[in-house]
Amino acid sequence: GNIEILNLNMKPGNTLKVKGKISADTVGFSINLGCSSRDLALHFNPRFNESVIVCNSKCSDSWQTEHRDRHLPFFRGSTVKFFIEMLSDKFRVKLPDGHEVCFPNRHGYRNINYISIVGGLKMISFKL
Repeated sequence: GNIEILNLNMKPGNTLKVKGKISADTVGFSINLGCSSRDLALHFNPRFNESVIVCNSKCSDSWQTEHRDRHLPFFRGSTVKFFIEMLSDKFRVKLPDGHEVCFPNRHGYRNINYISIVGGLKMISFKL
């Protein structure tokens, strides 16, 4: 159930609304935003096996320093809705319980064309 879109056209001030069902047996899922799979502004990766949300960026296929947030309000088998807001200097992810995870826009991207959704999240809807 992986999804890849190459013409997203997300800009600062835009919010991506994501709704999906988390697989009952998944170790996690990731949402990747950037210019391509090799250049990511935001890799958002809840990991159930570690009880953590990992955020990172990628430049020319090389991962950078990861940010770990121990607040994990996602549950296997549940339906979730959350929001990814692009600001000029950072991404703000509003989690289902109201907690926010912020991650810097390290590359200073002004336009995100690429998104991929990988792993144990079955998309119900997403809207930019």
